[in-house]
Amino acid sequence: MEYVSTRGGAGAVDFEGALFSGYAPDGGLFMPQHIPSVDGDTLRKWSCLSYRELVKELCSLFITAELVPRSTLNDLIDRAFSRFRHKDVVHLSRLKDGLNVLELWHGVTYAFKDLSLSCTGQFLQYFLERKQKHVTILVGTSGDTGSSAIESVRGQKNMDIFVLLPKGFCTQIQELQMTTIIEDNVHVFAAHGNSDEIDEPIKELFADVDFARKYNLMSLNSVNWSRIMVQIAHHFYAYFQCAPSLDTTPLPVVEIVVPTGGGGNITAGCIAQKMGLPIRLVAAVNSNDIIHRTVQHGDFSLSESVKATLASAMDIQEPYNVERILWLLSGSDSSLMKTLMEQFSMSKSLKLPEDLHRKLSKTLRSCSASDEDIVQAMQRCWEENRYLLCPHSAVAAHYHYSQPDRFSSFSFLSSTPRCCLAPASAAKFQDALLRASLVPQLPPEITALTAMKTRSTPLERGQDWAQVLREKIEAAAQRW
Repeated sequence: MEYVSTRGGAGAVDFEGALFSGYAPDGGLFMPQHIPSVDGDTLRKWSCLSYRELVKELCSLFITAELVPRSTLNDLIDRAFSRFRHKDVVHLSRLKDGLNVLELWHGVTYAFKDLSLSCTGQFLQYFLERKQKHVTILVGTSGDTGSSAIESVRGQKNMDIFVLLPKGFCTQIQELQMTTIIEDNVHVFAAHGNSDEIDEPIKELFADVDFARKYNLMSLNSVNWSRIMVQIAHHFYAYFQCAPSLDTTPLPVVEIVVPTGGGGNITAGCIAQKMGLPIRLVAAVNSNDIIHRTVQHGDFSLSESVKATLASAMDIQEPYNVERILWLLSGSDSSLMKTLMEQFSMSKSLKLPEDLHRKLSKTLRSCSASDEDIVQAMQRCWEENRYLLCPHSAVAAHYHYSQPDRFSSFSFLSSTPRCCLAPASAAKFQDALLRASLVPQLPPEITALTAMKTRSTPLERGQDWAQVLREKIEAAAQRW
């Protein structure tokens, strides 16, 4: 299994090479050269697996046994999920009116990113220990990525992590989950800018090839293939939990609704679909609707500005993983991707070629939810089920509630079951709950954050953020 850049200008690498990379050297994103196929018999066999065992099976398709022996891979994944609060790691809640909610947030930081990042942290540690190597991790976060990434590597001597958060655009709890981690290898920066603006200095440092090589820079955003790979399991598990029966031919279809920001989770769904999983995908976005406009009209263009919404982790205008989806749908046409992405980079506006847009709209459905839609979905779910949704999960629930074909929780009464992915616990979004006139239910781990010591470095407007990062990285390297 080799990995190639979506833009075709970088040599193929193995899983280790893709793991330790951010963007590919040519500015593209790494993808498997060939997507493995899974037949009906394998799907039926896997349908009885736990989430944990499913992750092992899927990862073994993308990581060769020569690179990581299967028994070692199993151990790494077991270790990754050892801190999750739910015995099943993830859990499906079957609610009224056919609303199935797959809870992906039972990790340390109460967010779905704990799933992929806990595994990625274990994979990193495995290779670093073998090679006695040190890496510098650069992460831009719109909310949950930063804390999950920090938890996956905190205290590790062979990794330093530098996290940029957009001050005022995260919830207080999300910010505290980052700034209260006082470790020598954890460096948090509170930037006075939005999620897209904090990506710019990170891209600049990765583009400085000599600097990136000297300090072994890498990313844990969903730029990193390892995260996409683990997230493929969300879709397989959702399918197996919601499909009525696998005894039929062809296998039944399940619709999976994915709250979408940077596009990592929906990319994982497209890969699962390409592998042979019979799912129908819906990209559900907030008012920052570039993906919705791309699916509906082929209009991959920035709006005038990022809109602050209740679903703050999805307040993203440049969903970089769309490049991976378009590469898949174009038949791995790296030349086309290079042309399209360079055009977008220059003008921040792109009209998809007709054929590519047609393939995209066949692969994905999409919807956009306003803050009012989010509030109404949160209120309805509570009124009908006494179940609290986070605002991101509510974007998916809004799509479900707006469909005329809603069905009973008993799957035999419907031809197409639906599963909404829930990326975070409602406990992290008190302001959104209060806006919906709901009462937050805070676990003690989250309540304790407000009394803890914090540490972060401010990045003010007008400062050269990339230069500040360079200096901090150089200073941290003195400890190696």
